[in-house]
Amino acid sequence: MLRIHFTAEDLARTRLAERPDPLWEITASLHRLQSQDGRWAYAGWYRDARAAIASQKLGSVVRTLLIPLFPRASYFPDFLTPAESGQGLRAGLDAVLGTPPDRVRQEIGLLAQVRRVPSEMYRLADQDVRADLVTALRRYHDAVIGPYLDRMQARIDAEGARQSRTLLHGGAEGLLGGLGPAMRWKAPVLEVDYVGGIDRDLRLDGRGLLLIPSYFCWQKPVSFADPDLPPVLLYPLAPAERAFRPSPCEAPLSALLGRTRAAVLVAVTYGATNSEIARAVSMSAANASHHTTVLRDAGLIASHRHANTVLHTLTPLGASLLRLPDREGRDTLQRG
Repeated sequence: MLRIHFTAEDLARTRLAERPDPLWEITASLHRLQSQDGRWAYAGWYRDARAAIASQKLGSVVRTLLIPLFPRASYFPDFLTPAESGQGLRAGLDAVLGTPPDRVRQEIGLLAQVRRVPSEMYRLADQDVRADLVTALRRYHDAVIGPYLDRMQARIDAEGARQSRTLLHGGAEGLLGGLGPAMRWKAPVLEVDYVGGIDRDLRLDGRGLLLIPSYFCWQKPVSFADPDLPPVLLYPLAPAERAFRPSPCEAPLSALLGRTRAAVLVAVTYGATNSEIARAVSMSAANASHHTTVLRDAGLIASHRHANTVLHTLTPLGASLLRLPDREGRDTLQRG
């Protein structure tokens, strides 16, 4: 377990990233390629990624360079996910390229303690060799992350809207208490279920915490291994499919809205596009668009366009309908 210790100053400096972090998403997506865990939630992306890797002739570099360097393990080098990545892919890759050689060697050595590392991996301390890594990361991102950027941004915008409501009503402590089942706020400590059963403490000491919602992170959040780096916590967005599971509020919602329209509203709980709603409720995209138009006109959902993608999210009125009392009279909110 990771225990993150907050002061009052840290609570004031806790913030939420507004866009996908490209190098963290590269990392998490490579972990998805290495595991069956959560494959159902990324089935479409997985098929697309495999096809793109094959068509772009990236198979060899993914197998021999990227996966060994980004293992799904308790540790991978911190220099691969620099803070500059929050400013965009180019800034992040420039930071990777500019990493001091001593730091690269040290972190590859730490990786060797948890995974077998090919001896040639130490050559990454040479900037010319690291330039080849940067090229590989850019090609991988363009092939398997780039096509999903609009969808990722839409989901993060929905998360931002949700957390803004939480912050408005519950402050920073309310936000920290509602990040997901893998994180528990026990003031002044955020307890985080961590990859590999790691047990350690992270003291923010007034630096604050950057929360980075991630499209490809699955179940367990991730942070830097080095406590001296700017504190971040990469945490998983709830998969859109979670909102499609039955909930105790569906029966009264069906009586109010009709069965199909109630299912569409439940599908929008974590934010969803028309195509995601169509898959979840087993209807055509055109029918999904019709139902979302009715729900939007009724003030139950809001729609946000990003390029060719439209993301639907709950309004406060729509969210209140999903807090209908269950059979025992308790308020419930669909969480999958």
